[in-house]
Amino acid sequence: MKKKLLSMLLITAMSVTFTAGCGGSGNDTAKTEDGAASGSGSSESGEKVLDVWVPPLDDDTVNNWGGLMGDWEEENGCKVNITVVPWDKYEETYTTALNSGEGPDVGYMYNEMFPTYIDAGAVTDMSGYVTDEDKAGYKYLANGFMMDGQYGWPLVTGVPFVLYYNEEILADLDESAPETWEDFERICKAATKDTDGDGEIDQFGYACGMSTSDVGAMQILNAYYYSALWQNGGQIYEDDLKKVAFADEAGTEAVTWLKDMTQYMNPDFMSLSWSDAFATVFGEGKAAFGVYRSSQTDGTVFAETYPDVKWDFVTSLKNKGFGTFGATDCLTLMSAAEDQDLAMDFIKYVTGAAFMEQYHAKCPGAALTNSEPYVGDEKMEKIYTDDLDKWHGLQVGPCGVDILTQLSADFQGIMSGELSVKDGLKEAEDYANDLLAEYWADKE
Repeated sequence: MKKKLLSMLLITAMSVTFTAGCGGSGNDTAKTEDGAASGSGSSESGEKVLDVWVPPLDDDTVNNWGGLMGDWEEENGCKVNITVVPWDKYEETYTTALNSGEGPDVGYMYNEMFPTYIDAGAVTDMSGYVTDEDKAGYKYLANGFMMDGQYGWPLVTGVPFVLYYNEEILADLDESAPETWEDFERICKAATKDTDGDGEIDQFGYACGMSTSDVGAMQILNAYYYSALWQNGGQIYEDDLKKVAFADEAGTEAVTWLKDMTQYMNPDFMSLSWSDAFATVFGEGKAAFGVYRSSQTDGTVFAETYPDVKWDFVTSLKNKGFGTFGATDCLTLMSAAEDQDLAMDFIKYVTGAAFMEQYHAKCPGAALTNSEPYVGDEKMEKIYTDDLDKWHGLQVGPCGVDILTQLSADFQGIMSGELSVKDGLKEAEDYANDLLAEYWADKE
């Protein structure tokens, strides 16, 4: 595999973390196309205007959000213009607008976006706005601290990738839910077998899909790679962000372990996406385990989608530690906002318990504050209570999109057998460190 990036749009690598399913009434005051009027200011009537850009957080974000803005708008004498930017134009829209001196007052970014906009001075460090009450009240605030600043204010969190298991298959093997890598590997080995005596393996240990053709380059990292890396004590970057760390001993051991697990996977794992593998292999009762992005409503949804599968889950296995990927997308205070205090007040308002409790009643999501009650199926609640420290967002560092896209390509090469673990990680490491050397040279 040549050292080059996968030829796919950056936007396909985004972490889409909300699911559709909410409705609302009409609202003709908010725009839904990219390229809306930008920059804070006043309308012709003298009313203050705040422009907010977000992706489609549900199936009717303009109304589901806009319908909850009235009190804040009245109190602040301000009109909020919500622009929903389509995922397939997301970063392109930001880049085009900011390059032309336009853009929102309040934006929404996922972790891979931040380094570029931090370097460009396009987002404001919100550290000065963080109070002791904020630190005590917000559950995920620290996840918005990156590259030495509070550049993000978490908005969409939760829905981590977790390990689901088929209770009946494990019971037939006289096994219980796995806790460690050793448990997992033992059960996968025992579960991979010919169950009908025709000489063909028809039940697998691990339902996997590592194709990125229709889901984006980084989805296999989210679903499979990060959990193994973090559970083995590894990380993407060294602490000073000047080199990557994923090819060190911990990272090499993690990928080697995953590669060894391919003998227990469905044989078409390289041609399926992670979601297709879950649906067609685990969801049809053909595997002991499957990985999927969780939601607060899995108990309800899976009962309809997979009625014949009795399932449960573990949030994370443990080797040297715990870890699995959960997106933490954030609101941002854009540097171009004329009234930064007003924009910041808005950010705290929409992430606060009063607003989010109403929003999550329509569109379930992880509570952002300690005072907001959990909304969702009881079965999934432990992800946000007992297991809160077992999942986290991605380490943010320079050149992140390029580095992770290349890593994804080399990881695919390793898993398919096209590359050895050593060669694949070396290729990804060299590419990353060359980029970082150039990046930091420009800072000196």
